[in-house]
Amino acid sequence: MNGAPLTRFIAASGLTNLADGIATIAWAWTASLITRDPLLIALVAIALRLPWAIFALPAGIMTDRTDRRKLILRMDVLRAAAFGVAALVLWAATPLPAPPETGLASPLAFAVLTLAALVVGAAEVFRDNAAQTMLPGLVPHARLEAANGRLWSVELTGNALVGPPLGAAMIALALSLPFAANTVFYATAALVVAGIAGNFQPGRTTERNWRAELAEGIAFLRDAPLLRLLAWLTGFWNLFFQMVMIALILHVQDNLGLSSAAYGLILAAGAVGGIAGGLLGERIVRLIGPGPAAQWMLLASVPAFIGIALAPGAVSLAIVLALFEFTGLVWNTVSVSTRQRMIPDHLLGRVNSVYRLLAWGMMPLGLLLSGLIVRGLDGMVPRETALVAPFWVAAAGILLVALAGWRALGVGFARHAGETEGP
Repeated sequence: MNGAPLTRFIAASGLTNLADGIATIAWAWTASLITRDPLLIALVAIALRLPWAIFALPAGIMTDRTDRRKLILRMDVLRAAAFGVAALVLWAATPLPAPPETGLASPLAFAVLTLAALVVGAAEVFRDNAAQTMLPGLVPHARLEAANGRLWSVELTGNALVGPPLGAAMIALALSLPFAANTVFYATAALVVAGIAGNFQPGRTTERNWRAELAEGIAFLRDAPLLRLLAWLTGFWNLFFQMVMIALILHVQDNLGLSSAAYGLILAAGAVGGIAGGLLGERIVRLIGPGPAAQWMLLASVPAFIGIALAPGAVSLAIVLALFEFTGLVWNTVSVSTRQRMIPDHLLGRVNSVYRLLAWGMMPLGLLLSGLIVRGLDGMVPRETALVAPFWVAAAGILLVALAGWRALGVGFARHAGETEGP
């Protein structure tokens, strides 16, 4: 296919990820202005991620049944509507009273915020699964690493470089403004997707029996040891990553004394590293091989989590996040491209959904554990110590995961390379 559909696809992803970046600040920061309870703040993030555990499998079946372009369009419209409702309620609720240490300054605003996060998270499950299965129809398989690197660089520019600082600036002007802006961005993305030419209806190889369709996807992943390993490793990584990122909100506020604008700039600095990882990921994989790249990028999370706990200020924290995002994007280049290349198109949606159920379904657990750790330690140890405890737990956890998966990753990629090349 020519480059025009791919360009529109990447442009739409850039718009939605700009909105996601704004929401990165808006969700948690808004929650922290309603309550200072770490577990209640985590509940908003849990509502955003819980749909991955609930809807991942249905999303895969739907993706392999329907036109993937139309599915993406509908989910962007749904997200626009959810943000629009949240914007109206927050606008009506402001100015908010001072947030209490326990309880809620505005139960209605918190309830709507949580419900909107749940709807947005559910739409994201269907949208992201459809997008990952649609991309191989836009580029040759040999160019998947390059296409994914280009896509992720654009997404990171919006998601973490431009979005968070822009969201922080909007919050400083009006609490409802980032939610209203996201309504516009998601609606615009839907219009861009509507203009993508091409047939993205997957071929049907079975009757519409969801049990049989799901069983076919599960069987493929069960019989693909490398994909199964990548799913589990990514799942545990996501668990510990979510522990860190939700704890970071109160850490930067209470321990480092930073504003929402400073926090947005820190996330933007992290995005610079991620963009570099997206652009250089293909070269790194070609230079050292996918197996070693996956091994070292996974292990690099250990010093990154420790560095987040020890960073004394905004600049050092930004540097740590930049290095961390770099390694994360190289890992994604390996894992996602491998998945897209190994799975047949007619199964891509279902296998992708089972994979992502394992890889993303553990995120709510990480968020919940982070809130429980901070709440449990608060009072037993100084609050500043309790707020960094999730970073240390995550570092220890990812070290165990990296060591446990090290040899299996090397063997798995070596075997896959041998099968691909043939005799």
